[in-house]
Amino acid sequence: MANTLAQSLRANFLGNSPTWYKTTIIAFLVINPVLVMINPFVAGWVLVLEFIFTLAMALKCYPLQPGGLLAIEAILLGLTTPGHVFHEAENNFPVIMLLMFMVAGIYFLREMLLFTFTKILLGVRSKVLLSLMFSFTAAFLSAFLDALTVTAVIITVAVGFYGVYHKVASGKSFSASHDHGSDDDVDTLHREDLDQFRAFLRSLMMHGAVGTALGGVTTLVGEPQNLLIAEKMDWEFVEFFMRMAHISMPVLVVGLITCALLEIFKVGDYGTQLGPKVREVLEAYDKEASEKRTKSESAVILMQSIVALLLVAALATHAAEPGIVGLMVIVLSTALNGVTEEHRLGHAFEEALPFTALLVVFFAIVAVIADQGLFAPVIDWVMTYEGKTQAALFYIANGLLSMISDNVFVATVYINEVREIYDAGNLTREQFDALAIAINTGTNIPSVATPNGQAAFLFLLTSALAPLIRLSYGKMVIMALPYTVTMSITGLAALWYLG
Repeated sequence: MANTLAQSLRANFLGNSPTWYKTTIIAFLVINPVLVMINPFVAGWVLVLEFIFTLAMALKCYPLQPGGLLAIEAILLGLTTPGHVFHEAENNFPVIMLLMFMVAGIYFLREMLLFTFTKILLGVRSKVLLSLMFSFTAAFLSAFLDALTVTAVIITVAVGFYGVYHKVASGKSFSASHDHGSDDDVDTLHREDLDQFRAFLRSLMMHGAVGTALGGVTTLVGEPQNLLIAEKMDWEFVEFFMRMAHISMPVLVVGLITCALLEIFKVGDYGTQLGPKVREVLEAYDKEASEKRTKSESAVILMQSIVALLLVAALATHAAEPGIVGLMVIVLSTALNGVTEEHRLGHAFEEALPFTALLVVFFAIVAVIADQGLFAPVIDWVMTYEGKTQAALFYIANGLLSMISDNVFVATVYINEVREIYDAGNLTREQFDALAIAINTGTNIPSVATPNGQAAFLFLLTSALAPLIRLSYGKMVIMALPYTVTMSITGLAALWYLG
């Protein structure tokens, strides 16, 4: 009886994850207390690397559970406190609200989005042009809206496309109910086309995700840390844009050129075309949907379009926090289109809430970084230099730390430290401005290297779409590498020669 119970407990721990993965997580939990007794600083860095491991293995096990166990243990070991975790979550409450309500709001615009992007996808046959459209549109929207909102839109669109073709590949009609998470029913003749379609969608998603970073660095509303930096520096919208333009604009141009070259030369996982059979299916779906579309369904698309325009207007004018705007979208879209049953509302939150919980766990790791002063040695070392060298090292240090941590947290730590040094009279205003520019660009540009560097990337990695199109942590890192190299070098060169 005891052996049976023990076997059941082992089987239940982290569910269907591989045995080696379960053993690794247990090993982490066992070794951490020993490391804390030896050296808490080292233990803190090991914890950060362990958490990154859980993100990297997101397709083996959703990071919330293993990452959450590591966070709980960190609190129990005294590496941080529940109060500090709450403080980090409180500081990021606007982001939490955005995830809870904006992502759900986008769910209620999906018919309009699928209609619009189907026309674009089928109308633009050049993969290079289509990729540039995804990247530039994501960049433009992210400069005025929010990267997570833009990412939620492209995820919704991709899931819609994937679901349409997967139904047909599984021998079902467009209107049939279907679980597109399993390939068990996919006809053998369609499997190669399905794999090609996955590669096609992966490339578009990565172009779009990088686009959010290209636009996010340009304005004070592009990323959460931009607004914080602007407040510390007393920069208004136009001044912030102008201060960053000598770096952000060259990076934007190089980013778009990189996008085109990746598709033209079919580098790595890029360059995959939309297969003719898949195009036929999507065209047939579009034709059938158009023919069968009732006046009521057309009214739904019309109302969703109006709500989408209100969404853009509200975010662009900063009428309210994005989370509040997202709640407005939910209320308007559901009220105008007759979605009033509770169970129909619940589906919209299934995508966002697991990631929201994961983000709060991430804040616990951030609290450990702060309490253990893991970044302090880097700051102290960089401050021993002066002039352009100091700004360049700030750019590099912020970039590297953002790759392994969170760009919002890294920027917050650095700008606060630099502000204290400036207030103490140890920096001139000119030096202060140069370092603020380096911090903003350093945290926004090189951080595209890894999913944990940018919230939009992490959201894409942990979304329902990622396993469908086989987009893993490692795959994202590899696909982001060309962008990381070209954009980071361009940013550093612009900072040095144009600053």
